[in-house]
Amino acid sequence: MFDKAKLLAKAFKIKRMIESETTELEEGGIKIVVSGDQRVKQLSINGVENRLLMEVINKAMKKSQENAARKMKESGGLEGLF
Repeated sequence: MFDKAKLLAKAFKIKRMIESETTELEEGGIKIVVSGDQRVKQLSINGVENRLLMEVINKAMKKSQENAARKMKESGGLEGLF
């Protein structure tokens, strides 16, 4: 049981570390900053921030992740692969 708690603590620490990372890309007048948990943190086009587009992208990403998790659960998850 202790090993499981240790493993969960380590997984949580890694998750927090990944979420705190950011990736920034600027190309063709478009600048985007994405966090490690795949959330758009900043989006600007020709120097003008576009919060609506950022929110819509984040909603679509969340919905896609929820659909993937549901399909994974319906198919039995990772059980049987290892």
